[in-house]
Amino acid sequence: MFLFHIGFLDIEWVDVLDIILVAFLMYQIYYLVRGSLASRVFLGYLLIYLFYLVVRAIGLELLTKILEYFMGVGAVALIVIFQQEIRRFLLFIGKSTAFANNRLLGRFLRQPTSTDKINEIKPIIEAVRAMATEFTGGLLVIKKNDELDKYLQTGEEVDSVLSKRLFLSLFNQYSPMNDGGVIVADGRIKAARCILPVSDSDDFGNLGFRHRAGLGMSEVTDAAVIIVSEETGRISLAIEGTLLSNIPASEIEERLKKYLFEKGK
Repeated sequence: MFLFHIGFLDIEWVDVLDIILVAFLMYQIYYLVRGSLASRVFLGYLLIYLFYLVVRAIGLELLTKILEYFMGVGAVALIVIFQQEIRRFLLFIGKSTAFANNRLLGRFLRQPTSTDKINEIKPIIEAVRAMATEFTGGLLVIKKNDELDKYLQTGEEVDSVLSKRLFLSLFNQYSPMNDGGVIVADGRIKAARCILPVSDSDDFGNLGFRHRAGLGMSEVTDAAVIIVSEETGRISLAIEGTLLSNIPASEIEERLKKYLFEKGK
């Protein structure tokens, strides 16, 4: 069944659906890579592919063969280059389903309830507020669902209860543990001096290394990252590749509660 005709082309409803789905997929890919070096790589690859289609339509066989080989190798290279973006896309798909929020499955996954975890925020907020007042720089990672073992192994194991005094000691400028990030998981301070991935986004060209590391960690995991500036004492929060700058500790607390503990957030 044809919807309409354009010259010698017969357009069916399946063709329209195909175009809509491809356009949606292309938009999602652009949304994931925009503002980064990967976006330029993706645009370059897309232009080469369009050139390949033109060459093949004209009938230049030798050039077509060369471009076909390049496109085949390029597909593998794109997987390597876009590994972070692919991971973020799959994470987005996973969060869009109700699988993780199913109460019955939650029992098998052994996810702590909000009541069990809500008190974890208080010593963190108290420490962050004190650090901001004293202009003490800090980089604090709070686990949500993703495993952070890979980053825990880069630092020094602590495995201690949450404590405002311990946070302040770890981030003290004279402490040997103040470099890198402190990771909180399962209601405990797991490790300090952890090496975090640095964001390469061009949207935040004026950020320092600490903020880029916090943003990068939020891009590759679903952890929430709190950054305290040593120069200005301002507090920032990085979640899912988004950086919220210069917000009060009370707002940080509310956002963490909603993001970490409330279902569907």
